[in-house]
Amino acid sequence: MTDRAAAGLFDLTGKVALVTGASRGIGRELALGLAGQGADVVVNYASAADRAQAVVAEIEALGRRAVAIRADVSQPEDAQRLADEAKAAMGRIDILVNNAGIVLPANAEDQDFADWRRTMAVNLDGVFLVTQAVGRHMIAAGGGSVISIGSMSGRIVNWPFRHAAYNVSKAGVHMLTKALATEWAEHGIRVNAIAPGYIRTELTDAVLKEHPDVVRDHWAKGAVQNRIGETRELVSACVYLAADSASFTTGEIITVDGGLTLR
Repeated sequence: MTDRAAAGLFDLTGKVALVTGASRGIGRELALGLAGQGADVVVNYASAADRAQAVVAEIEALGRRAVAIRADVSQPEDAQRLADEAKAAMGRIDILVNNAGIVLPANAEDQDFADWRRTMAVNLDGVFLVTQAVGRHMIAAGGGSVISIGSMSGRIVNWPFRHAAYNVSKAGVHMLTKALATEWAEHGIRVNAIAPGYIRTELTDAVLKEHPDVVRDHWAKGAVQNRIGETRELVSACVYLAADSASFTTGEIITVDGGLTLR
């Protein structure tokens, strides 16, 4: 393979990506990473319109098209509207990144059922609803790539924080990934997931500020690399799964955790 051909494996020029929960954190980084490889991007957000517009401006500064669309992924009508408006605005959807998610820690015996349901609604139902809606467009178009952000918490019970609902929701995302990969292969659609370990975001910065011992003694030391990750370290996996480089990869859960789940 020539250098030019190898470089083209990761070229997303002419592709359109929809990234949910893209106004900050991991979603923002993935949206910018895809744009950096040539993709036009639909930036989904739930409430932070100003942040979403800032991401749109950053993508446009890279020379790519971008649009922000507000939608609550946990609501069927919103999920369908998001897919339809994204398609209308950009003409197509080639790549879907299901990133939107929440975590509401609680001891299992004290877990409020409303919080349990809200976790499932956003983290699992939202992935299904948006993927279903976008999937219909991809089936009609003859192909696409779906990438869901799962978690190492879908594989292990990470400690010391207690969030059974989050763990279960992410395990569900992993199995949904495998099920849809099997069903939609005949339509030329690849469905994969990324399972991050502890990644530094605004949310983890809050934990770092309040519980530095937890981050130092549990999160960082749990990984064989002895640190937590940066959002940018998830971009390459996302680009790989989105591009032709992963043309023979589907139903996979790529773990990016600094080796935490090795031991």
